[in-house]
Amino acid sequence: MSNTPHTLHDEFPADAKKITALKTSDAHFARLLADYDTVNDKVHRAETRHDLMTQAEEEVLRKQRARLKDQIAAALRA
Repeated sequence: MSNTPHTLHDEFPADAKKITALKTSDAHFARLLADYDTVNDKVHRAETRHDLMTQAEEEVLRKQRARLKDQIAAALRA
């Protein structure tokens, strides 16, 4: 298990300008970003043991983060 934060900047380094443009012009995309950051922070806090949770709870968060990342990637490709 990694405790490296998976920031969107790290996940999509070549798309920084497109992320900024979509964030300001597309409310749904902006919501995806906010949701991703929230879930990602929860995963990171669990991995670093700042917030204690079961492995199952942590896995649910990781899957949710992956789904959000997939949706963000799809929006960036569109």
